[in-house]
Amino acid sequence: MSEELGVAVLGTGWVSGEHIKAFEANPHTRVVALLSRDRARAEAKAREHGLADCRACTTLEEVLADDRVRIVSICTPHHLHVEQGVACARAGRHILVEKPVALDLVGLRALAAAVREAGVKSLASFVLRWNPLFETIRTLLADGMLGDLFLAETGYLSGIGDWYSGYEWIRRKRYGGSNLLSAGCHAVDALRWFVQDEVVEVFSYSNTGPGNRLGYEYDTNSVTLLKFAGGCVGKVSCSIEAVAPYQFPILLMGTGGTLRNNELWTSRWPGQTGWVKIPTVLPDTAEVTHHPFEAEINHFVECIREDRESHCNMADTVRTHEICLAADLSAREGRPVKLPLGEE
Repeated sequence: MSEELGVAVLGTGWVSGEHIKAFEANPHTRVVALLSRDRARAEAKAREHGLADCRACTTLEEVLADDRVRIVSICTPHHLHVEQGVACARAGRHILVEKPVALDLVGLRALAAAVREAGVKSLASFVLRWNPLFETIRTLLADGMLGDLFLAETGYLSGIGDWYSGYEWIRRKRYGGSNLLSAGCHAVDALRWFVQDEVVEVFSYSNTGPGNRLGYEYDTNSVTLLKFAGGCVGKVSCSIEAVAPYQFPILLMGTGGTLRNNELWTSRWPGQTGWVKIPTVLPDTAEVTHHPFEAEINHFVECIREDRESHCNMADTVRTHEICLAADLSAREGRPVKLPLGEE
């Protein structure tokens, strides 16, 4: 495939600018449409990024009526993702959907089915899969530096308050869903990406700090235990009311070594006398300009051009989202929940 792929970006908020920059930097794509409820905001976003011949649209129908649009990047509030994603897939457009792709099991399965039936390419924007530390960890695991994993932990620890432009809607349950769906799903996905095994059961506890000082309509903190089919056990800690700088802790313990964030101890190096620190880029900020959107989007464009599926497509992300939904169910009902959902 050699022709230029036109891109529509839905939404003009915080993360959409990174999508625009990444698509504009790719030699095979060009942003040709922006969607906002306010046409003036879409026009301003186009001017901000120097987009030539880019339509400012106020409805999805306007976007899909543009024959130049081959890819749709969905950066709108969470509760709109399913409806917009289904419509775009049925219209034959490849879709990139910001996380979470859905807020409930019905929507999740509807979106996955629409993508499958339409035969379009898809990507869930778990952008940390392209973080340099994540790429280093995957290489270390493939090389056997840690042996077989038996314990794995990740976490998403941040304070998401009124500094965040989407705070007023994300703190509402209808729009944010839960602390895992709105934020901690990155940590859940990271755990899956490292362990490379199916989760068969979860158990979760959740709470909100005294006084609910940030005004969320759902619990802001959770600890989730995960049981993998091959025997590894995992833990995901999530807080969106942390009184501390953003943290994304990683601990992987295996039969041949241990990794904690970017520090390594391995039995493969018998003369090792201390932790080896790996110089790399850590996932240590919530600032979207720090995240590797260009690498993620280059990967997606290549999948489209080469007619192959992404490792982070809708079929894969169903598993990450089901873990989050199962953890929320477990916390509500105080019991372990088996996966896949609906098979209990």
